[in-house]
Amino acid sequence: AQIRYSIPEELTRGAFVGNIAKDLGTDVAKLAAANLQVLSDSDSQYFSVNVNTGVIMVSERIDREQLCGQNPRCFLHLKLAIENPVEFYRIEVEILDINDNPPEFPSDEVSLRIYELASLGARFPIQPAQDPDVGTNTLQTYHLSANDNFNLNVKARTDGGKFPELVLERALDREFRAFHYLVLTAEDGGSPPQSSKIRITIQVLDANDNHPVFDRPSYGARLVENSPLGTLVVKLNATDVDEGPNGDIRYSLSSHNSAALRQIFAIDEQTGEIRVQGNLDFEEATVYEIEVEAKDMGSPTMEEHCSVVVEITDVNDNAPEVILTSFSSTLSEDALPGTVVAVIHVRDRDSGEQGKVLCHVSPDLPFQLRKDYEHQYSLLTSTRLDREHVAYYNVTVSASDLGNPPLSRHTILPITLIDVNDNAPQFEQASYEVLVAENNPVGSVLVTVSAADPDSEQNSRLSYSILRAGGTDPGLDPTRYLSIHPTNGQVTAKFPFDYEQTTYLQFHVEVSDGGSPALRNRTLVHVFVVDQNDNAPQVHFPRAGEDSATQLRISPSIVPPALITKVVAIDADSGRNAWLSYHLVEATDLGLFSVALRSGEVRITRALQETDASAHELLVVVRDAGEPPLSTAVTLVVLVEEKGPEALQGSEARAADGGGLPSITLYLIVSLVLISTVSLVGLAALGIRCL
Repeated sequence: AQIRYSIPEELTRGAFVGNIAKDLGTDVAKLAAANLQVLSDSDSQYFSVNVNTGVIMVSERIDREQLCGQNPRCFLHLKLAIENPVEFYRIEVEILDINDNPPEFPSDEVSLRIYELASLGARFPIQPAQDPDVGTNTLQTYHLSANDNFNLNVKARTDGGKFPELVLERALDREFRAFHYLVLTAEDGGSPPQSSKIRITIQVLDANDNHPVFDRPSYGARLVENSPLGTLVVKLNATDVDEGPNGDIRYSLSSHNSAALRQIFAIDEQTGEIRVQGNLDFEEATVYEIEVEAKDMGSPTMEEHCSVVVEITDVNDNAPEVILTSFSSTLSEDALPGTVVAVIHVRDRDSGEQGKVLCHVSPDLPFQLRKDYEHQYSLLTSTRLDREHVAYYNVTVSASDLGNPPLSRHTILPITLIDVNDNAPQFEQASYEVLVAENNPVGSVLVTVSAADPDSEQNSRLSYSILRAGGTDPGLDPTRYLSIHPTNGQVTAKFPFDYEQTTYLQFHVEVSDGGSPALRNRTLVHVFVVDQNDNAPQVHFPRAGEDSATQLRISPSIVPPALITKVVAIDADSGRNAWLSYHLVEATDLGLFSVALRSGEVRITRALQETDASAHELLVVVRDAGEPPLSTAVTLVVLVEEKGPEALQGSEARAADGGGLPSITLYLIVSLVLISTVSLVGLAALGIRCL
């Protein structure tokens, strides 16, 4: 007989399989007495029988997958032997599968490399999972984690195997996602089901399907003009989501940029740094727009463009410019205040406050600036001008901007004043006093009058002339005696002066300039004629003919010191030249007669004796005090006679003649005093004038 049992695998030891006594319908005690034995066909003894109860139990762990593998049905066969009588029973134990094994993948992770331009529908097999269970407990299905690009296709084979495949449903983009991480789950049909997972890493292989991309569409930078060479303007940042050479970027300036811009800026092809390599001048350009391109090294090359706007910030690097719109370098000295001398235009190439310009001139100059409107000034005279005081001005116009620090420019305007005839000539002296010795040579320079005119050129060309101004003789015309050089003012004598005729001469010298109309001035010239000893004394008494002697008669009884006669002489000169002295130079008897030194009186000094001669010849010399002195001699013949009446008559005559002597002496004294006084006054005035 054959008995069949069914038990699940993996029962614990002692687990109940079946009651053999009951199933055979045999008493348990009989079985025990019959020496019941259990024999197995396998090497392992998986079951045992309790002879006391007749129960078959599990004695070892039973693994259906180890015993039967993938067979859908698994049996263990036992033989039950009984003695007295010998009987054999076949027992078949079916090992039922339980879901004790999950599906197992060959590895925990699998990697795939897929070209990003792979066509849609492409299939990529995945090694299947293995489940040693059978029936519904074996692998039933696969599940793919949610993703955007792949679907799961399970391919069933005729042997019941299930092979999973990844199917590309949506194009890959390595730049969007370079790696895809999926989870494939294998699940069996057990209850509860068991599963296992495998991680699928998909690396998307790059294709040059992306152009470089700048991190911004345009860049902006601000630089100060005159930035040093090498100054960093901006660092560009372009990225290419491709990899390898496809993502290797080179920067360059676009061909759209002008040659001038290329001389100012340079770019590093590796780093994308744009630096200054030329001069930045705000006044030439306030903004630069640089076109830049970025190229990858893929094949074919892909490129991208962007613009860099560089704003130049102005610095105060330009001094103001002063432009003369109108300027006259000459100006009449009689120009009225407010006369426009120059029109000045100022400009500063800087901007803002740095381009605002203020102008000024020195307040010490007779000029001022008037602001007409923005950037234009007029230079005006502020006061009256005087060329004779200042003939030439260097007017410095200072233009300063409002920068920090400010810059300035100084422009010098040379202004020459044109002379007008506004100054009359001025003599160096208000009057001149000249001492001229009489008998001066003809043409000798008596005095040089000098005048100055602060005007210039024709207005300062002076001409001198003599005007009649009167003198000692109101009717005296000075031009008769004098002449003056018209240009140098030298006064010369036309004739020698004779003190005895003219002692003083006064006249005006007029000077006139060459202006139109001419201006004039005068000075007074006093000419004092200085006497020279040019006249010898003239004997007026006693009168005698030329080369003859004067005879005088005296009585032999004359009593000394009786006056015999008086020699009277007059000198036409004056002063010392007219001071006369009388000298007895020769006589028959020098001891008998004497001559008074100053009066010229001839007297007898002793009584006559019989031994004395009857006739005496006296030589009387009249000498003046000039240098050298001049003299005149008179010869007196004194006769000693008894003719008293004749002698007396002679004495009376002499007395009569002598009556005129006091008036002559008074005349000489008064003349001398007047001349000396005038001379002293003139000399004193000349000394005061010199001081």
